Amino acid sequence: MWDDAFPSFLIGLREGLEAGLIVSILVATLVRAEARSRLPQVWTGVLAAIAVAMSFGAVLTFTAASMPQTAQEAFGGVLSVIAVAFVTAMVFWMRRSARNLSSELKQKVSGALAMGSGMLILTSFLAVGREGLETALFLWTTAQAAGESAGPLTGAAIGLLLAAGLCWGLYRRVLKINLTKFFTATGVVLIVIAAGVLGYGLRDLQEGGVLPGKTAYAVDLAGSIDAGSWYSTLIQGVFNLMPTMTWLQVVAYVAYLAVVMTLFVRGVRLTAPKAKPETATQRSAGASGEGSAARKPAAARRRPVWVVPAAVVAVPAVVAGLFVALGRPKPAGDQTVAVSETDCGKGFTAPEPGRQTFQMHNTGRQASEVYLVDPSTNAVYGEIEGLAPGTTRDLVATIAGGTYAWRCVPASGKAVTSKAVTVTGGGAAKPVAPVSEQDLAAPLKSYKSYVGKGLDTLAGQTRALQHDIEGGHLDRARTDWLTAHRTYASLGAAYGTFEDFDKKIDGRADGLPGGERDKDFSGFLRLEYGLWHGRSAKELTGPARQLSTDVAGLGKAFPSQDFDAGDLPLRAHEILENTLQFELTGDTDEGSGTNLATADANLAGTRELLTVLKPLLTDRAPKVLPTVDTDIDRVQKLLDAQHDGGHWTPVEKLSDADRRRLDGATGQLLEDLAPIPDLLEIRKSA
Repeated sequence: MWDDAFPSFLIGLREGLEAGLIVSILVATLVRAEARSRLPQVWTGVLAAIAVAMSFGAVLTFTAASMPQTAQEAFGGVLSVIAVAFVTAMVFWMRRSARNLSSELKQKVSGALAMGSGMLILTSFLAVGREGLETALFLWTTAQAAGESAGPLTGAAIGLLLAAGLCWGLYRRVLKINLTKFFTATGVVLIVIAAGVLGYGLRDLQEGGVLPGKTAYAVDLAGSIDAGSWYSTLIQGVFNLMPTMTWLQVVAYVAYLAVVMTLFVRGVRLTAPKAKPETATQRSAGASGEGSAARKPAAARRRPVWVVPAAVVAVPAVVAGLFVALGRPKPAGDQTVAVSETDCGKGFTAPEPGRQTFQMHNTGRQASEVYLVDPSTNAVYGEIEGLAPGTTRDLVATIAGGTYAWRCVPASGKAVTSKAVTVTGGGAAKPVAPVSEQDLAAPLKSYKSYVGKGLDTLAGQTRALQHDIEGGHLDRARTDWLTAHRTYASLGAAYGTFEDFDKKIDGRADGLPGGERDKDFSGFLRLEYGLWHGRSAKELTGPARQLSTDVAGLGKAFPSQDFDAGDLPLRAHEILENTLQFELTGDTDEGSGTNLATADANLAGTRELLTVLKPLLTDRAPKVLPTVDTDIDRVQKLLDAQHDGGHWTPVEKLSDADRRRLDGATGQLLEDLAPIPDLLEIRKSA
């Protein structure tokens, strides 16, 4: 459970610190100013924010309709910028308080607390609200990925409790310091925090597509800083400084810090007005004021103080309940939509705009692919693969203004398209542009040419390796082995096409009765084992000759081998998926310690594959490739740091921090590559 709990623990600690630092300073300010009567306004804002966050979590949990990722980012960004505005206003109020109240705090506390109830409530609400919503979203997605909620919730609870303890320590400390120093010091801290929140908010707006420059990085320390370490988490949580920041973030951070800090410090340096002697009338008025202040709590207690706290909890809960009750995707009509070899879309009527669920029932005798399409362009809005006869499955799609039809493609036979219906209103939906074998023909031709040239190069390299071993030059053979093996690894997108040759050339000893000593163990890994385990040249001559023969045979067979065009998009993800599973775990190391060199070659092969797919991806998802390119560069830097000339750091000798960075960067790259197979999937049309 700890694997699922730890990420949530970090986010709980981080978000708790972000919210708690501002609230604890605000509470300490009021207590120090003997304005405890204003504390309920702070706690009202905090309670409202918690209620909103919990209600939002309930909406995410109990309804299938959720906010799109870009909308989440944009919403968080807007809330962050608003929060910065209120925190900045609070900071300058604190500065004025430090200048005017140090000598006569009790008499003029009402004039000093000029923020008003609304400002206090909004400041505390926004400080907690943004982090609460972010935490709710994170926990929900983490629980979904983990398949259970106990681990993520436990981790988040521990993180939040630790953050609360740290903030309580800050609160207890500031109650004992000089008021003027307190206002000045906390003002400086809050300005730094607000600068980070501003940068973080602008990044959210970039991720949400509201602002440009998402991939224009000014700082990229991901290769040298472990983002998951405790110190990195603490810095990110308190100051919102990330290992990777865009130019917009950096410029906004520096500009805000320079302007606001300058104005703040300049105001602090102004000469504080001298306190005037207090007259008897003023003392009387002060006493009277103190008496009134003392009487106010008694008067307040006669009012139903539970009304406001109850309302701020009840209103979000009621709204969340309405979303849960009314916001679920509804089936498009009372009838299911029939699918068969002869009749597709029976029962289909024009649906309402919005997110809809269609119940697809196969009434035929064959399994069928089912697509919701725009019949004029063949763009796909939703699909079900392999709908078996007699079964019913839900298809969820977002409906907007446009023309829709069902296309049913049975396992054998011709495609059947239903009568089209027209939907008016409802904005715009984003379909996937269809990809045909013809669309992939040019990329496939380019990639096959790349593989053919690579096999020619490989043939020469394996012959050189064979000659090294036959001549007894084993040191040279080890160098040439790595060169040849990297060339073969860079052709990874074609491994499914090489048929039995791949097992002969790069097969593993796993499953063989004799393991590494088995007579059927051959190829690169067989030679690796022998070269790095003290085998003689005589023992390795046979495997070296066999490798050269197999590579030459593959070179002759490849032009006539069946290379499915649909495999290209799949390999964009699978090459590095195998890298993470085998190379970065050291699982395929037979003694050379060069798994990272193989991973580097796999990365080069992925770059080549993405190059030939670029025209198709640019047309369909222009934001995918820039993000992936940034991820690849980050992994490349991490790999480059692990070799010096021809020597590579063995996987087992990587430091824990380096291993986490490399695994994390590769995992992020895989996540960003994941949409490519779906974007470029060949949809059946006949």
